[in-house]
Amino acid sequence: MTAQLIDGKLIAQQVREEVAAAVAKRTAAGKTKPTLATVLVGDRPDSAAYVTSKGKACQELGMGSVSEHLPADATQEQVEALVRKLNANKGISGILVQLPMPSHIDEERVLSLINIEKDVDGFSPLNIGRLAQKGREPLFVPCTPYGCIYLLEKSGVKIEGANAVVLGRSNIVGMPAALLLIGKNATVTVCHSRTKDLPGTVRQADIVIAAIGRTEMVRGDWVKPGAAVIDVGINAVPDATKKSGQRLVGDVNFAEAKEVAGFITPVPGGVGPMTIAMLMKNTFRAAEIQNP
Repeated sequence: MTAQLIDGKLIAQQVREEVAAAVAKRTAAGKTKPTLATVLVGDRPDSAAYVTSKGKACQELGMGSVSEHLPADATQEQVEALVRKLNANKGISGILVQLPMPSHIDEERVLSLINIEKDVDGFSPLNIGRLAQKGREPLFVPCTPYGCIYLLEKSGVKIEGANAVVLGRSNIVGMPAALLLIGKNATVTVCHSRTKDLPGTVRQADIVIAAIGRTEMVRGDWVKPGAAVIDVGINAVPDATKKSGQRLVGDVNFAEAKEVAGFITPVPGGVGPMTIAMLMKNTFRAAEIQNP
């Protein structure tokens, strides 16, 4: 293996320890405890598991957590009323609405209601707009792309002046990741399903962030020798050797890419742990902004 493995578990643990120390110092000074409120609508098992893991992380770091659960048939008005109630609650530092919500709920309307000072997911149009504008800073950066950039920087990857390719243009990962890279003076190409000569475009990249949602799509011969590869994908494939009958792989063919890349994240254990770590970091920041 030629690539240096970027250990997301280790780096995420370091972030969590830093946040825990800052929380302890804050509460010892008699200030309000950073508290995250999660909103879950419906009974998707994956969403419920994500919400549980976020609550557990809060407890481990000495932060508070509040879990709000509405039934799948909750109305738009009920969801919006809950978000307004959490906005008004001074004991809540951050609000996270777990996506996706049931199809009859207008997610954009719900997200736009979250107070920008409590938008710890960083999805508010105001936060994204600030991220996109030169000379302006968002209060919060979306957690997964925030984690991607943090992994690059902690691994010593030079972003300034680099050619970067982002695979995928979602509001959650692709677009904010591209904006963050531009803000750090990389030259960025955003690729998607209509990009011509995708392998040729990726081969030009010093940095690749793959968030396209297609199992092991990026092959080893797509990767420029020495490039840094951040794999955001989480895809289940059949594996009879596993108790569950499946294993998780990314959007990058790890076995091939690791022989070419200079740096690479594994799946699992790469970007995944960083998402919750950066959410904890954002929640602490929210408490500091609202109650310095």
